[in-house]
Amino acid sequence: MEKNYKKTLKACYLGFITQAIVANFAPLLFLKFHTEYGIPLGQIALISTTFFFTQLIVDILCAKYVERIGYRRAVVLSEAASAVGLVGLAFLPDLLPSPFFGIIVSAIIYAIGSGLIEVLVSPIVEACPFENKEAVMSLLHSFYCWGTVAVILLSTLFFGVFGISNWKWMACIWAIIPIYNIYNFMTCPIEYLVENGEGMSVGELLKSPLFWTGIILMICAGASEISMAQWASAFTESALGIEKRMGDLAGPCMFAVMQGISRVIYGKYGNRIDLNKYMMGSGALCLFCYILASLSHNPFLSLVGCIMCGFSVGIMWPGTISIMSKRLPVGGTAMFALLAMAGDIGGSVGPAEVGIVTQTANDNLQVGMLSASVFPTVLIIMLLLIRKQNKRGVE
Repeated sequence: MEKNYKKTLKACYLGFITQAIVANFAPLLFLKFHTEYGIPLGQIALISTTFFFTQLIVDILCAKYVERIGYRRAVVLSEAASAVGLVGLAFLPDLLPSPFFGIIVSAIIYAIGSGLIEVLVSPIVEACPFENKEAVMSLLHSFYCWGTVAVILLSTLFFGVFGISNWKWMACIWAIIPIYNIYNFMTCPIEYLVENGEGMSVGELLKSPLFWTGIILMICAGASEISMAQWASAFTESALGIEKRMGDLAGPCMFAVMQGISRVIYGKYGNRIDLNKYMMGSGALCLFCYILASLSHNPFLSLVGCIMCGFSVGIMWPGTISIMSKRLPVGGTAMFALLAMAGDIGGSVGPAEVGIVTQTANDNLQVGMLSASVFPTVLIIMLLLIRKQNKRGVE
């Protein structure tokens, strides 16, 4: 009987949509948590930090143990944890003595699911016998962006019709998707990227200079992307004075749209593009966007900076993975896991820095956003060093 790998692809698409839900739903409520529960913005920043730090721990564990557990068991667990965490977000803040502790516990649970999705979905698709695999992989990564757009649009619509005070119902509604996807992953065909024991070990990867280059690039990519993505909703509402529903549509939603467009363009024309130059140009655009959003006195121009930042970061994460997959083809699950770990380090450090600097500057989010411009700057410097090393290698 011929295996239906299209069902595998569908499950993986929904996997990235699940990750988009758990990563982007809570940030839409940051100011709601601040006003409803009286949680300071500095502590609110710890929600994102906890989320990505938990993913980081999951990434490390996956590098060593996921092939022993098995892809299917681990990816089913990812959907179950995501669903439980979303439902917990609706109930635990009121059930536990501290609302903030309830939010953190929920974030840890669904971050476990998100971390497993992040590590497993790409190698699962990579292992499938698809034609035009680069196009398939590019479309796969764009589904995170389209999932983000759906989360923002549908959540905003729900809040507009029923009021943001009913956000707990929306959290439960979003949990339906990972619950449904449990069945998909339990029944679809799943192959392995390399046979158990044939991929590079963690020790072998850590001895590779190329791998460390990928680690630094992923840290910068994660920080550049997540700093804006996680704070865009609060930034457009509080710093730019835009009404929440319009701010969510114009800020984080358009950020995700532009990010998805960037990934689709690369998927279609990537074979004609010098990836190093394209990523360097994207880093320069990202730096300009952070400066524009932070320093412009014109709210429209600041909003343009937020939106175009999405396009600039689109290539950074999948571009780094493409480089590493091509040059270290036997990296195996450990490589995907450690690269995801590096991205999560950036995703933890970036939003936390924005929140801490914002609180230090008397809740001035524009100052906090400006501090995040360090990440695309480091990314550009790293790419320049790589280019210089490549020239020396040629010589």
